[in-house]
Amino acid sequence: MFNPFYKPLIMGILNITPDSFSDGGRYSDLESAVQQVQKMLREGVDIIDIGGESTRPGADPIPADEQIRRVVPVITAIRQFTDTLISIDTTSSEVAKAAIEAGANMINDVSGGLNDKEMLALAAETEVPIILMHSQGSPKTMQDSPYYEDVVREVLEALQLRAAAALAAGVKKENIAIDPGIGFGKRKQDNLDLLAHLEIFVGLGFPVLLGTSRKRFMGSICDVSEPAELVTATAVTTALGVMAGVKVFRVHDVRENRQAADVAWAIRQRG
Repeated sequence: MFNPFYKPLIMGILNITPDSFSDGGRYSDLESAVQQVQKMLREGVDIIDIGGESTRPGADPIPADEQIRRVVPVITAIRQFTDTLISIDTTSSEVAKAAIEAGANMINDVSGGLNDKEMLALAAETEVPIILMHSQGSPKTMQDSPYYEDVVREVLEALQLRAAAALAAGVKKENIAIDPGIGFGKRKQDNLDLLAHLEIFVGLGFPVLLGTSRKRFMGSICDVSEPAELVTATAVTTALGVMAGVKVFRVHDVRENRQAADVAWAIRQRG
């Protein structure tokens, strides 16, 4: 699934939430969600990442049953017209299990398996890939006062520990991917340091996912306040990520990032 010799994968974001930072409420009903998936498919998406709980800074947690109510009908509907990979964006093993039973193929856990002790066991049992992300704190509090002495070293070590925990739980190495968690308990300078050293994370030997899409730290650089205006900035980080060896890019804007990834991949192949 994460073949290093194959072109990078574009993961399209589908938030079935009323309060996500960029597109909250846009795809809360089944019809609009399906239409968005069909649009992403036309634009070259490889994975659809579906979440029923916002992880924006300051967001409150959503009960598992409500997440399931939001995401399972959408997954079921998508499976009627495509076999494209579906990722469930959740920190709850209960939600992940229901999503997998409905047709999801992958788990995207922003807590790195720390929020729910059953998550790694579920990934091992179902043999689906799991993406383990680094976050300092929960979405509710993660941006209150994040601090690192050496963000690259600290995030790297934390991800090594989470990958080791997944392996110990029985998850196959080829089913583990890691994510440095841009914007999740990170200051602007932390995000920039992580982006400047992506090759160090690639060097761990696990596929790396990068999620910078429309993140506010880029807005502070570009003097832009509307997340939707950060499409070009996001595509720049996608191109840089490809050159560093990143394999998966989680984005709102599929077409633009598909182009950025494909051009950067063509260049990388000549290196």
